[in-house]
Amino acid sequence: MRIHVTELKEGDILSNDIFNSYGLHVLSKGTGLQMREISMLIQHHIDYVEVNSRIIQEVTIRTIESGLSPKWLPTVKPIYQDAVNGCEQLFMEAAQNGKIDQEDVNQTFQPLVNTFKLERDVVSMLLLLNTHDDYTYQHSVQVGMLAYYLAGWLGYDEQESLKIGQAGFLHDIGKCQITDDILNKPAKLSDEEFKEIKMHTVYGHQIITESFGESIAATVALQHHERMDGTGYPNQVAGDELHPVSKIVAVCDVYSAMISSRVYQKKRDLLIVLRELHRMSFNELDPHTAHTFIKHMIPNFIGKQVELVTGETGIIIMTHPTEYFRPLIRVEDHFIDLSIERDLEVKHIMM
Repeated sequence: MRIHVTELKEGDILSNDIFNSYGLHVLSKGTGLQMREISMLIQHHIDYVEVNSRIIQEVTIRTIESGLSPKWLPTVKPIYQDAVNGCEQLFMEAAQNGKIDQEDVNQTFQPLVNTFKLERDVVSMLLLLNTHDDYTYQHSVQVGMLAYYLAGWLGYDEQESLKIGQAGFLHDIGKCQITDDILNKPAKLSDEEFKEIKMHTVYGHQIITESFGESIAATVALQHHERMDGTGYPNQVAGDELHPVSKIVAVCDVYSAMISSRVYQKKRDLLIVLRELHRMSFNELDPHTAHTFIKHMIPNFIGKQVELVTGETGIIIMTHPTEYFRPLIRVEDHFIDLSIERDLEVKHIMM
């Protein structure tokens, strides 16, 4: 059946190879269309395509809703939970012995990397797996994985990215020395309690140094709350004094903390979180690191449903390479380019 690209639906299958006006091959016959492929057709100014008769299967709907291929779900969830449980064991080991074993870290973190390294939709992946339980341990797992991804986006090789991911995974290990009544307090912390919370950076540095000697992981544990403008803690170091990996983990730490639900904080809309990271990149977070993170996270929103400030809902078709928060949106049978329609903006992304 011949159909205009604006009428394509996720799950449609191409009946023919698609070429643009210059003869460049765009998509192959038999390709199952998702929003990324539909976006490609629009970018190449292709108006009509031939697709097979539509058969919308439940599996396709589940894929769109979750952002993860259903074949991954039975494998991903237990490995993620194993990593969370393994993180808890590492915290207990550190609390009891004042140090941890490298092999235990490897056995906990490596299966996570092996499973997730091919899954590019980090947004859906973390939201799908995130729960209200075990915030401290889930946060450590998430920061480790995000740091692994971000390191690769910044040009680090696989071995370096793995080491950086492990540093992110261990960044909060010092919290094993903080009592649960302070860590999980639902009300605002007193000055004394906040002073104690800030000590987790020092405790973490001590634990990792005792375990592995001076290392990137030890430095990250100490510096992940420092800020580029010198307003962080514990030592108010700033700018180039901060280790590059500390800058990576700082971005991932802020992102994970803001998307997570905690006893004292509701998780925030993802777009608000990324806008906050963008704001922080002008003073607190390293701009190159933060912008690289945002640039690679934003395309994961392609195919997601959004609500505009007008109340209209639509689907993100394409993201802008520099105007991160002004994508191309399909609303019913027409398109709205927020990089042109400056009086409109996305209010909410529905995950």
